[in-house]
Amino acid sequence: MSEGPPPTPSAFVRTASIFRREFYAYFSTPLAAVFLVMFVALASLFTFQLGGLYGRGQADLRAFFQWQPWLGLFFMPALGMRLWSDERRSGSIELLMTLPLTTRDLVLGKFLAAWAFSCVSLVLTIPLWMTISWLGTPDHGVIIASYIASALLFATMLSICACLSACTRNAVVAFVLGVAACFILLLTGFPVVLDFFAQWAPKSVIEAVAAMSALVHFQALIRGVFDVRDVLYPVSVIVAFLWINALLLDWKGSR
Repeated sequence: MSEGPPPTPSAFVRTASIFRREFYAYFSTPLAAVFLVMFVALASLFTFQLGGLYGRGQADLRAFFQWQPWLGLFFMPALGMRLWSDERRSGSIELLMTLPLTTRDLVLGKFLAAWAFSCVSLVLTIPLWMTISWLGTPDHGVIIASYIASALLFATMLSICACLSACTRNAVVAFVLGVAACFILLLTGFPVVLDFFAQWAPKSVIEAVAAMSALVHFQALIRGVFDVRDVLYPVSVIVAFLWINALLLDWKGSR
C-alpha cells in the first residue's frame, strides 16, 4: 500500500522555521554584540547624563523611556534595512520564493525575528530598572507598561523599515528611507506641527494629525494612561505595513 504525500506543515510551523533561521542568524556575527552594546550604552548615557536621572531626585525611569523613540529612530532602520535588500542583492530571494513557504510566512517570520532581537536589547536594560528599585520605590506597573510601549514602538518602526527594505537592493538606501519615514511618524506629534495646523485647521483635523503620530500614543502609554486606541494604533500600523510588504514581494517576484 503506497503512502500518501507528507502532510503540509501548518502556517505556524512554517513561520517558526523562518523565525528560528533569521533570529539565530543575528548572533552568527559580531554585529549582534556591537548592536546590543551600543544600544545599552547609549540608553544608559542618555538616561544618566542627558536625562539627569540623579539630578531629578525621583525613582523612576521616565528619562530612560523618553529617549526610546530617538534611539529607535536610528537603531530600528539599522536593524531592518537588510531584511529584504540583502536578499534581493544576493539573489537569494528567488531561492526563498521556491521553498514551500508563502510570502506571508516569510514576511512574518523575518519581522518577528527582528522584533525579538530588538526586544533582547530592551531586556538587557533591566539592570537600570534594578538600580532604580534599589535607589527608591518606583511604580513598577508604569515601568512594565513603558517597556511594552517601547516594544510596540520598535515593532511599528521595524514594520515600516522592513517594507522599505523590500523596495530596494541597497541597504544604505533602505536605512535612509527608514530613518526618514520613522522621523515623519514621530514628527506629526510635535507641538510645532500641531501649532501649524492649529492656525487654520479645525480641531477635528488637528486631532487626526496628532492621532497619526506614534510619539503621541507612546507618551500616553509611558505615563501609565491606558487607552485602547494607543494599543490599536501600533497594531494596525504593523499589520498594514506587513501586508504592503507581502504585496511588494509578490509584485516584484512576478516581474
